[in-house]
Amino acid sequence: MRAFVVTGPGEAGPAEVPEPEAGVGEVVVDVERAGVCGTDVEFFTGEMQYLADGHARYPMRLGHEWCGTVSAVGRGVHPAWVGRRVTGDTMLGCGDCRRCRGGHQHVCADRQEVGIRGGRAGALAERLAVPVRSLHELPDAVDPVAGALAEPGGNAFRAARAAAGERVLVLGPGTIGLLTALFLRAAGSEVHLVGATPWSVEFARGLGFSAGTSVPEPPFDAVVDATGDPSAPALAAEVVESAGRIVCIGLSGRPSLLDTRMLALKDVTAIGVLSGSPGLAQAIDAYASGEVDPRPLVAATVGLGEVAAVLGGERPAGAPKIHVDPRR
Repeated sequence: MRAFVVTGPGEAGPAEVPEPEAGVGEVVVDVERAGVCGTDVEFFTGEMQYLADGHARYPMRLGHEWCGTVSAVGRGVHPAWVGRRVTGDTMLGCGDCRRCRGGHQHVCADRQEVGIRGGRAGALAERLAVPVRSLHELPDAVDPVAGALAEPGGNAFRAARAAAGERVLVLGPGTIGLLTALFLRAAGSEVHLVGATPWSVEFARGLGFSAGTSVPEPPFDAVVDATGDPSAPALAAEVVESAGRIVCIGLSGRPSLLDTRMLALKDVTAIGVLSGSPGLAQAIDAYASGEVDPRPLVAATVGLGEVAAVLGGERPAGAPKIHVDPRR
């Protein structure tokens, strides 16, 4: 089959690879749609910390935001799964450690991450093998575009739930920031977004949000940092209301500096969000009901042959997300 393979920094493209086989407890999924994420860009450039830490190495097959149809099952999997439309959890814990037993497999020290960590092949391919325990079935009301946005939607749902308040500031109108804003608005919050570029601000305004390049007048019950800016957490702590919350879901390329005295003196709660795992089901439900429509966030859908250009920065201005149809 065809898959997108990264062999080194800046070296990537479609290649013929062996068909995946469903192992014990696994299924094979015919991938219908996959998303390109900032994490994929970091692997393409070689900047992803997992490469330095030894959690990942080239060659790699990227792609952790996806949806498709189950086409085969392995031993121990009920054949009724064949033909079901699904998406899946990126985080695959060992299942045996204290964290996994406590329901926190997404922070298992020995986890694999689909298309990211531990050699688990990703979804920028015609087919994908994953454990059946990671699957979430998609209702008919969730089309392929929304289905491939379930994983970032799970992250955003968790951030929005942690930040819920009457008035919330979201720093960074990228995919996660905008999805978080959509979930917050659906929950009844007044949402304001701050972006670094005029086009990202204009796009957020087009979705009906208050947005600008500078922080509007407080108060804010909560502030979400959905940027890659190492100075953003400090800004969030500065502008959030006393007894409020800051939610850190963006990751910068270098350590962030945050004066924890400000957290203590303002009695602020700081929350980190690593994974969409605990929020996938809720994101899918919100998409299916129409409470949240993520589809306007997709600027274009490309084939595997165009992915390298996208990772290299060639993408249209406006909507932040690019999707891939591996069958093209």
